[in-house]
Amino acid sequence: MNLPGRGAAWRAPAEAGLLAMVVALAGCSNSSTSQRASTPSRQPASTPASPPAPADSCAVITRAQAAHALGHAVGAPVRGRATVEGGVACVYYGPGAPARANPDVPLSDSVRVVLVRGAQAKGLFNDYRARVSAQPIAGLGDQAYYDGYASLSVLKGDAYVRIAVIGVPDVVGAEEQLAAKALPRM
Repeated sequence: MNLPGRGAAWRAPAEAGLLAMVVALAGCSNSSTSQRASTPSRQPASTPASPPAPADSCAVITRAQAAHALGHAVGAPVRGRATVEGGVACVYYGPGAPARANPDVPLSDSVRVVLVRGAQAKGLFNDYRARVSAQPIAGLGDQAYYDGYASLSVLKGDAYVRIAVIGVPDVVGAEEQLAAKALPRM
């Protein structure tokens, strides 16, 4: 090993240290391999439980259901950013929405759906409820509330869906109908 500006006094300890690291790493890999081979597995023989499937916000509400909620045809779903939950929003636009609407920005004549699954679902559900004028809604999932101005949130087990139907006279009614249809797919 030739290191510029370093004398022989420095080189010998550096080489010894490098050799010690190589031996230690070799020993670690050998001991862990043999230990793994001799230590019985603590995992069950069956397939381990897999993590929940990734939440697909577009799988919760169909295009036909979104169209029914708005009262007219909608385009194919567009994915955008879910600002409250930090995930993916599925957005269906009606003909009254601008042709190049930004799916990250809620606007009239649209249906926005966000699905969160897993350990963070209940926390996000409760966090959003604490930040809005939540009005409890009975009969949907384990818990549900209308946020007071734009969307309906439903918690069912370890899944949370937030639905916003924007631009219809009876927003809450339309959102309740969609939420009831979403429950089996959560």
